[in-house]
Amino acid sequence: MSKTVQARLDERSAQDLALLRNEGRSDSEAIRVALHEAAEARRRKSSLRLEAAAAAADPDDRAEALRVRQELDALAVAWAGPE
Repeated sequence: MSKTVQARLDERSAQDLALLRNEGRSDSEAIRVALHEAAEARRRKSSLRLEAAAAAADPDDRAEALRVRQELDALAVAWAGPE
């Protein structure tokens, strides 16, 4: 069952809708696409946030990150050369 939604668009939203309509979509199609894309972006951010939290809580991951950071710091000093 589909649901009808009404919205008042500000100038930027109207321009964004026009951009999607210029791709040959109807208002309804354009809004559905925008909703799907926005929701997917939020899902990805959420997933990355969870992955980062898991890595931060893992002592092995943290030790590896520290090792890599120290290695890169040593390379940066050698690259900069004497002052």
